Amino acid sequence: MNKKAIIAVPMGDPAGIGPEITVKSFLNKEVLNSANIVVVGDKDVIERALEITATDLNVNVIESVKDAKFATDTIDLIDMNNVDMDTFKFGEIQAQCGQAAFDYIEKAIDLAMKNEVDALATTPINKESLHAAKVPFIGHTEMLEELTNSHDPLTMFQVLDLRIFFLTRHLSLKDAIDQMTKERVRDYVERSHDALIKLGVENPKLAVAGLNPHSGENGLFGMEEVEEITPGIEWAQKDGFDVTGPVPADSVFFQALNGRYDAVISLYHDQGHIAAKMTDFHKTISITNGLPFLRSSVDHGTAFDIAGKNIASSESMEEAIKLAGEYALSFRN
Repeated sequence: MNKKAIIAVPMGDPAGIGPEITVKSFLNKEVLNSANIVVVGDKDVIERALEITATDLNVNVIESVKDAKFATDTIDLIDMNNVDMDTFKFGEIQAQCGQAAFDYIEKAIDLAMKNEVDALATTPINKESLHAAKVPFIGHTEMLEELTNSHDPLTMFQVLDLRIFFLTRHLSLKDAIDQMTKERVRDYVERSHDALIKLGVENPKLAVAGLNPHSGENGLFGMEEVEEITPGIEWAQKDGFDVTGPVPADSVFFQALNGRYDAVISLYHDQGHIAAKMTDFHKTISITNGLPFLRSSVDHGTAFDIAGKNIASSESMEEAIKLAGEYALSFRN
């Protein structure tokens, strides 16, 4: 029998949909077959989520991962006991929930750094709640970078057979274009290649998306491809990387989805996000490379408007756990 990876699932912002989608994920046999799961959260909130979702599961509170049962009818939970249920409300920004969400992530990272779990599959957190708690981070990536002493983690989206890396992400389009230098393109080809190798992809074939219509038509619609993007790709090719481009962005993602490339390097945030989410919104999963361990995540928010109402779909959470289970062990080796 193949060894299952142990995946830590920090519960996310207690006031959001994280608790609901976490407990719902335990109803999917494919999820349970893909990995052994340890939830890091608050017992009272998890039990409330079980009531709301009418989910009949046992909660096994554990002090250590080695105490987990990994039974199909049981949630193994490290209880941080950090939510005051007398003041707690679903769907509201609360300082205690921002602090709690950070505590869960910090604990899960600690477990991974000690090799007690193989990977993290994270649930949504809320920037405003973190700010209310005076947590000095705006999101997961910044926490992971600081708490693991890593530099510039690399984000990859996966949806079905499509993988997307991002040359730039949270920048205005104008500022993102300024970052599209030949040096950065060359660097990201190598980093993306190495990330795919760690995920178990042999002899990765990459494509770089074009920026301008028809990849600029040799300068007719813009000079970025001529002056920076193409020279960066040619530099990487000379260094032995199997990379093609720039390939017009209106076709490259479709081609990768159908097997021509193992991954696409998207040049800016929405270019890759739109391609992934139009392929399948709920199955789009974010994977963070460049850490000592693998981290997967849903790519949606806390959805305060529907939290606590048993409306939220757990499909993205299920995919995040399954992908973490698929990749975690090869990533560690």
